[in-house]
Amino acid sequence: MRSHYCGEVNETLEGQSVTIVGWMHRRRDHGGVIFIDLRDREGLVQVVCNPEDAESFAVAERVRSEYVLKIVGKVQLRPAGSDNADLRSGKIEIIASHVEILNASETPPFPLNELLDVNEDVRLRYRYIDLRRPEMQQRLRFRSQITRQLRNFLDDHGFLDIETPILTKATPEGARDYLVPSRTHQGEFFALPQSPQLFKQLLMMSGMDRYYQVVRCFRDEDLRADRQPEFTQIDIETSFVEEEDFMSMMEEMIRHLFANVLEQALPNPFPRMSYADAMSRFGSDKPDLRIALELVDVSDLMKDVDFKVFSAPANDERGRVAALRVPGGNSLSRKEIDDYTKYVGIYGAKGLAYIKVNDISAGREGLQSPILKFLPDEAVTAIMSRVEAETGDLVFFGADKATIVNESLGALRIKVGHDMDMVERGWKPLWVVDFPMFEWDDKSQRWHALHHPFTAPKEADLTLLETDPEKCLSRAYDMVLNGTELGGGSMRIHKTDVQAKVFKLLGISDEEAKEKFGFLLDALKYGCPPHGGLAFGLDRLVMLMTGASSIRDVMAFPKTQSASCLLTDAPSPISDDLLKELNIRLRKLPQAE
Repeated sequence: MRSHYCGEVNETLEGQSVTIVGWMHRRRDHGGVIFIDLRDREGLVQVVCNPEDAESFAVAERVRSEYVLKIVGKVQLRPAGSDNADLRSGKIEIIASHVEILNASETPPFPLNELLDVNEDVRLRYRYIDLRRPEMQQRLRFRSQITRQLRNFLDDHGFLDIETPILTKATPEGARDYLVPSRTHQGEFFALPQSPQLFKQLLMMSGMDRYYQVVRCFRDEDLRADRQPEFTQIDIETSFVEEEDFMSMMEEMIRHLFANVLEQALPNPFPRMSYADAMSRFGSDKPDLRIALELVDVSDLMKDVDFKVFSAPANDERGRVAALRVPGGNSLSRKEIDDYTKYVGIYGAKGLAYIKVNDISAGREGLQSPILKFLPDEAVTAIMSRVEAETGDLVFFGADKATIVNESLGALRIKVGHDMDMVERGWKPLWVVDFPMFEWDDKSQRWHALHHPFTAPKEADLTLLETDPEKCLSRAYDMVLNGTELGGGSMRIHKTDVQAKVFKLLGISDEEAKEKFGFLLDALKYGCPPHGGLAFGLDRLVMLMTGASSIRDVMAFPKTQSASCLLTDAPSPISDDLLKELNIRLRKLPQAE
């Protein structure tokens, strides 16, 4: 039906006849001559309809926005001075000899030829129209290019593309499973996989050696800008490898991707940072190194002060007092500081203390803050020295449980950095390593796996599983880019006795372990090789590389923040007959009075 895509028609085709198809993007009537911008996935091309060709001109007069057209015409150079440098076809135009309406269109719910701020719900409800926008088409093309580059790299390095089941067994991996009732096994359920974790480990036990998969995963959890109930991973696993070799290969793959898709060179090698260092300096295990601001611990300086807001967490083994120096922050108004106080409240902080540095050379007299009256001179002097304060700075403080201080000041660091234009341009990747194996949950009074229960502990820390699990470090590693976790992985437990110890520490009884992971535990008995892997979040990776603000803008058919699909109106009720066939009875919710 077509000889060329619209965006591919250029000056090399001058004088030739072409056939193009697409959507009418814009129509302009200039003194009896009609100009049509025709659009397809490759771009726009300008078509000229002259009144001398009465039949084509009459059809052109009838076309409206988003009509589907077929146009035959001759390519000619545009008149001097009328080139459009923004279009790939901007040096030519097509003189139409035949215009055919393949299909008419109703008026779209929003225009595609103007840059308008359209409500996202409207865009998602009419996603098939939203996806016609050049910006959205470019992002999906970009996504395809990224996937192709990653596949090519893995294929070239001996990895096998192997599919794993979608209907599987419910296993605890940190989030709620999506459950699927079984018609043939009444009262029993499949689960949609949160990841192919167990199956890819079984593939290593099967001798597949190097596996990868571009795989759909499902998690029934609360959403935000970088999360969806269904998402795509680049899932990778390999046997007979140490983490250093594997991490180097993954680095090489990401460098290869950025070089070939964005023509950007990433550092070689990526810097490394321990989890403890990341939390201490940045309050986050995925620090954005483009922002130079850092947290500074001052707990030891606050232990003996009379100000209980500082001294209490300073003397609590799970507490922390930290400072964040903001160069030039003295210019912040009281309202701006109040706004930041409200902001950290989102993360559980009860307040946000601060000191303005008006004149560092004047000592205490050169400082301004409501908390100064509670702090002795020696503490103030020591704080200013430790944070390396200078005239014109502002120093924020967080004091509470370490988790709250880290999360609130870590988030404040990012917000202030963006608000005050302190974000360095470019790409800042790194590896975060030496994660703790476990974290203590006060609510349930038990240990939880920081990554997942199949992560291997460091060999030197094996004895700590029984003596001091809090100090036990794992062989886990996360790749971080500009404050976003691109992928996380680890070396896996490949010995039955170690896996049993981890399950026991996590409060998983032998009976529960056999019920939920019996197939894995059995497989470990039959010569399991050392192995490890990593999973990259494809949606996040594409979001970063395209500069999109949400992963919803790089997915063809995403869900809303409430995990619903406005396009298909899913989830939706099902018939009583189908419920009966599945042996399911819905509980009636009490009606509101």
